[in-house]
Amino acid sequence: MKIEIYDTTLRDGTQREGISLSCDDKLAIARKLDEIGVDFFEGGWPGSNPKDAEFFRRVRQIPLRHSVITAFGSTCRVGGEPSTDSNIRALLDAETSVCTVVGKTSLMHVSDVLQTTPEENLRIIQESVAFLVSSGRRVIYDAEHFFDGYSLDADYALATVQAASAGGAETVVLCDTNGGTMPWDIASVVRLVKSKTSTPLGIHTHNDAECAVANSLAAITEGCAQVQGTINGYGERCGNANLVSIVANLELKLGMHCLPEGNLQKLTELSHFVAEVANLSPDEHLAYVGKSAFAHKGGIHVAAIRRNEKSYQHIDPALVGNHLRVVVSELSGRGNLLSKAEEYGLDAPAGSGVSEVLNTIKTLEAKGFSFEAAEASVAMLLKRQQPEYRAPFELIDFAVNVEHRQGRGLFAEASIKVRVGKEILHTVADGSGPVNALDAAIRKALSPVYPSLNDFHLADYKVRILDGENGTAAVTRVLIDTQNGVKRWSTVGASANIIEASWQALADSVEYGLLLA
Repeated sequence: MKIEIYDTTLRDGTQREGISLSCDDKLAIARKLDEIGVDFFEGGWPGSNPKDAEFFRRVRQIPLRHSVITAFGSTCRVGGEPSTDSNIRALLDAETSVCTVVGKTSLMHVSDVLQTTPEENLRIIQESVAFLVSSGRRVIYDAEHFFDGYSLDADYALATVQAASAGGAETVVLCDTNGGTMPWDIASVVRLVKSKTSTPLGIHTHNDAECAVANSLAAITEGCAQVQGTINGYGERCGNANLVSIVANLELKLGMHCLPEGNLQKLTELSHFVAEVANLSPDEHLAYVGKSAFAHKGGIHVAAIRRNEKSYQHIDPALVGNHLRVVVSELSGRGNLLSKAEEYGLDAPAGSGVSEVLNTIKTLEAKGFSFEAAEASVAMLLKRQQPEYRAPFELIDFAVNVEHRQGRGLFAEASIKVRVGKEILHTVADGSGPVNALDAAIRKALSPVYPSLNDFHLADYKVRILDGENGTAAVTRVLIDTQNGVKRWSTVGASANIIEASWQALADSVEYGLLLA
C-alpha cells in the first residue's frame, strides 16, 4: 500500500519558537525533500508575507523529480466570494498545481472565531474548494480541529467533510490541531468518517500529548492514505508529527511504501540537514535518526550486541542511514572497551590491560570525569596500555598567570616545560585567557617538532560545575572539542582546579591529534 507523504516543514515547522528560515533556507530544504522523494511539500502561505511569495516565485526554477509543491491558504472570508478573495487569489498567483485549503470543523470555532453561522461556514468551504478546482487546481482540504469538532458535534464535523468533497477536494485531511486526542479515539473516528465518504482521507496531528506519531499511525491503519507532518517534528507549541519516525515506522514496521526505493537510507542525513539549516542542534535522542538511537552504554548490553547485534536493537541502523555506537562510562564492561579499541583501530590491551583501563575509567568518573562525550580520551587510555607506545611529549611543569596592568588591561601568560625524547622544551606564550595562553604555549613548544599541530585547532570548550554547593572549591569538568578539517574529537578533564582540568583535556587533545597525523 502506498501512503502519500506530505511535508509541511516550510510552513508549520517554521511556527516553532526559535526557527526562522530565509527564502534560501527554504529552497535548500525543498531540494532535499525532493531528493528523498516526499510526495508533497508545502511551500508556505503566499498571501501572508513577502518571503513566502518570493519562495513561490523562485521555486518554479527548481526542476523537481519527485515532489509536488503546494501552496497553503484558508477558505474565503465570511460573506465573501472566492473569486474576489485576496487569500484565494494569492493561492492562484503562487502557480502551484496543488493548493491546500484549511477550513473550520468545530462549531466552537465557527461561532467564536469566525463569528458566523454553521451554514455559512459550509458554504465558504464548498465554494472555496470548487472555485480553485474550476481554476485548474488540485485541492487538498485540511479540516482544522476535526477531532475536537467531532467530539462537540459529530454530524456537523462530517458535514464539513462532505462540503469539501462536494467542492471537489481530492483529499480531505483530518486535523488534530490542538494535539490532545488519544490514538484509540483517532482510530475510531477515522474508521467512522471513512465509512461516510468516498473521498480519500489524510491525517495531520500535533504533539501536545506526545501522541502525534502514534495518532498518525493509528489513522493510517484505519485507512488514511496521506500523512502530513514535519521533519524532526518541528512545529508550534510541542511540535507536529515527526515525519522521519512516521516514514520509518510505515516502511519498516507496517510494510507500507512511502519513499522511492533506496531512499529510506537517507533519513538520518535529511534529519540532520534540516536541523542544521534551521540552526538547531540535532536531537541526539530522536528515534531512528538520533546519534543515541543505536548507542549502547550498559556493559551487559554491549556484551550481548558483540555476540548478536539484534539482541538490543529493533532494526539494523543502516536501514535508515544510522549506525551502532558503543559508549564508555562507569557503567561499562570489558565489551565496551573492546568495541572502542576496534572502532579506533587499536589492538586491545593484553592480559589485564582492559580491566586496568576499565578500573581507571570508573575511578576517574567517580572523581568527576565523564567519558561518554570524550571518546578521544578513552582512546588515549587504551593506547597508553600498549607496551610499545611512547607518548609524543611529557609534561614537566607549567605555570599560568592572569594579570591586570595599567595601560595594558587584563591578559594571561602561560609558561610550559615539556620533554620530547631527550630534549626539554621551555616556552612562554600570551593568551586572551588562561586556557588560551596554555594552548598557545604547548603549540609554541611542540609545533617545531610536530608541524601537524598547526593543522588542528580547538573548536569548542565547555565547563560544568559538578558540586555547586562547594562554591569556588567545586570540582569542574572541562570538555574540549578539537578538529583538523577532516575529523573532530573530544577530550575531558576534571579537577577542583579549572586550570588543571583544562590541561588534562588539552593534553589528551594534542596527543590524540598527533596520533592522527
